Amino acid sequence: MTALQPRRSILELGPEFYDVVEAASFPAHILRYRNDAAAAEIGLDALDDSAWIGHFGQFRPIAGSLDQPLALRYHGHQFRVYNPDIGDGRGFVFAQLLDDRGRLMDLGTKGSGRTPWSRFGDGRLTLKGGVREILAAEMLQALGVTTSRALSLIETGEALLRNDEPSPARSSVLVRLSHSHIRYGTFQRLAALDLKADMQRLIAYVLRHIAGIDAGADPYATLMDYAVRGAAHLIAEWHVAGFVHGVLNTDNINISAESFDYGPWRFLPRWDGGFTAAYFDQTGLYAFGRQAESIQWNLIELAKALRLVAPAESLLPALKALPDHLNQCVRRQVCWRLGVERGSDSDEATLVRSLESALAASDLQPDAFWFAFRGGRQPADLPAELREFAEQLQHFTAQADARANPYWQRSAPVTLLIDEVESIWDRIAIADDWSAFDSKLAEIRRMGAAHRTTGESPT
Repeated sequence: MTALQPRRSILELGPEFYDVVEAASFPAHILRYRNDAAAAEIGLDALDDSAWIGHFGQFRPIAGSLDQPLALRYHGHQFRVYNPDIGDGRGFVFAQLLDDRGRLMDLGTKGSGRTPWSRFGDGRLTLKGGVREILAAEMLQALGVTTSRALSLIETGEALLRNDEPSPARSSVLVRLSHSHIRYGTFQRLAALDLKADMQRLIAYVLRHIAGIDAGADPYATLMDYAVRGAAHLIAEWHVAGFVHGVLNTDNINISAESFDYGPWRFLPRWDGGFTAAYFDQTGLYAFGRQAESIQWNLIELAKALRLVAPAESLLPALKALPDHLNQCVRRQVCWRLGVERGSDSDEATLVRSLESALAASDLQPDAFWFAFRGGRQPADLPAELREFAEQLQHFTAQADARANPYWQRSAPVTLLIDEVESIWDRIAIADDWSAFDSKLAEIRRMGAAHRTTGESPT
């Protein structure tokens, strides 16, 4: 059992980085979801439901951690238009704790009320939005993606008005568990305001508490290298998972390279580089096939912000290394999801090229494709467009126990397409029936356990 190890390290940054806020008072507190597996990692799994609601619905402080919630300040490019008027508008950092690996973890909220950065928003979260966030985080974790996790969801009894879903909508407050809430936009804000001493303090905080690495002789190069390597892993993980985040603004990219903030996300119904998740992304800026480009653009903006204190020659080598890191990460992630041992660089590169061509030419839903070829197996009645890939796959050796888990004997894989999500929500909205939600989470977790049979995701 992990002991509770509260921390308040974020206070080292100083008051320039946040605003002290109060949580909203809600008329109801109905516990809809508690992630006891995640809670166990930070010593909170022994809480009874009453204490749980007290901390994560009424936001009573966790002893030894933060005394008051902190709404973080940041700027950001939103669809590549710079916006200095953003920050935590419906959330805050509520507590910090060490996990069972000794990492500093933030408990952050979504839907916890208005802050100085709410602008015209009400600071609330719809219950449907909370449900969607839980499903996305669980599915991504099962598919080997570095992600924030939903720790708690509490329905709060308010009626919300929304333009993009039926109103009045049910309300909720979500608590996320993340390794950091420092965004690229946090650095951008300091650069825009010419806050050099604060930038130095932020870099030291990230390297010490988030990256956990020695700054060395050149902390700027160290930080940039950390950001680029993390971004390469994340891009590869999303790509192999067939995941479209939807909104890759610089305020939505975490310096720890954890995927987070699941609004208009989607998993691919078929392999399509032009597929978008957000109805308002009318130019396809953040389409599936442009996610790598988008993160690279964001990394360049991060480097521009660091130029406040860093010489360009410290930052450019890491930026130039992104393509090589990304290729390596994609190859590793492909082998991991296929359940095969690593091959030579050339064999892996050929495998990835043939896989991309096969997926693009096939009508198979991507999860079904990975499922069909798991452990190097060759599906019966192989379509012509998949034969080249199948031949390349024969050069690779199946990992031990790649198909041993009973999950791989199913007739079809677990998926999380938009129609499934809407069906799950419809049962909750119409009859307050959470059985489909619970069943889907159980299925996703079984799939995650099957993927871990041969070891954790390499990224």
